[in-house]
Amino acid sequence: MRYYIIAGEASGDLHGSNLMKGLYAQDPSATVRFWGGPLMDGVYKQHESGEGLVADYRQTAVMGYLEVLLKGREILRRVRRCEEDILSWKPDVVILIDYPGFNFKIAEFVHGAGFKVFYYIAPKVWASREGRIRKLQAFVDRLYIIFPFEIPYFESKGVPFTYVGNPLVDSIDDSPALKESREAFLARTGLPDVPWMALLAGSRSMEIGQMMPVYMQMADAWHAQDPAMHFVVAAAPSRTMKDYEKYLGGRDYVHVVFNETYGAIRHAQTAVINSGTASLEAALIGTPQVVTYRVAAASAFIMRRIIKVKYVSLTNLILDRPAVAELLQENFTVPKLMAQLRRLQEPASRETMQADYAQIRRLLGGSGASQAAARAMIEDLRA
Repeated sequence: MRYYIIAGEASGDLHGSNLMKGLYAQDPSATVRFWGGPLMDGVYKQHESGEGLVADYRQTAVMGYLEVLLKGREILRRVRRCEEDILSWKPDVVILIDYPGFNFKIAEFVHGAGFKVFYYIAPKVWASREGRIRKLQAFVDRLYIIFPFEIPYFESKGVPFTYVGNPLVDSIDDSPALKESREAFLARTGLPDVPWMALLAGSRSMEIGQMMPVYMQMADAWHAQDPAMHFVVAAAPSRTMKDYEKYLGGRDYVHVVFNETYGAIRHAQTAVINSGTASLEAALIGTPQVVTYRVAAASAFIMRRIIKVKYVSLTNLILDRPAVAELLQENFTVPKLMAQLRRLQEPASRETMQADYAQIRRLLGGSGASQAAARAMIEDLRA
């Protein structure tokens, strides 16, 4: 069968790559065309069945409501390009991965054109913009969801879905970086053999611009009190050193690594994370964390009026309680970040967080989510 897959950010590229592995494994006739990134492209190149990468998310990612409005024309041009490409390629199914601003437009068009539409990793309508439920009902043939708390929600909305488990469990447990010793990691990356905090500033340039100045101020303050502590910025694969170096200021106790996120988190004493998927990754790896998040003031003004959930991190959403500290917008300050990081130096706080992490693993279930999603999609197409 012919699968057209659309992912628009780093986490979608990760999940899309694992889904592609499942599709290739379970459908010998699979041909794939996709919007994604280097991970999906790497899987495709092992098979070269289909027509490969159409557009790389690293050149198209946009963050925040105001930023989306400002780039509206560019986004619409990409939508039109995608629609034309789908019509030309004529897939058996279009598989949308998260990225709702773009993918809802594609879902409406593709459904109207008579193609089957699957949505993998549901848009977070339970968090904000619940009116989009009507689009899921109208334009999507089936949802494939990955969080247990989504089950009762989508049941109550009458949206057809399949719960497949969370693919991050597989990504974490199968990662070579998490099987590597600290000594091997240091030798390979050239990082010094010192304690460090991992800093994850996000994957988009606007996120980096919001996070890095505060992260560096915190690093200065902490290093002044504890000169042994270093800081490792786990850079997003979609960025280059130019995105970070303007914030570093010659600090020899701050290091930047690319494509080493899991190792940087695993060997860190603590992690400071810009919300998103990385919060759940740190929980599954087992590193104590503080979650931070900030967007432009105009975007924050809009978000506060439409977001319904109590938490922004997946870690807290899964547990439905504040297991990790969230420092958002005006609360994302150096003094408050320092206070939360000091708390995580206490053995009792670390033990409590580890117990919470263990509960998250139990709630997410076992391994095999990506294979389960691929299998369910193929079965639904053949039904």
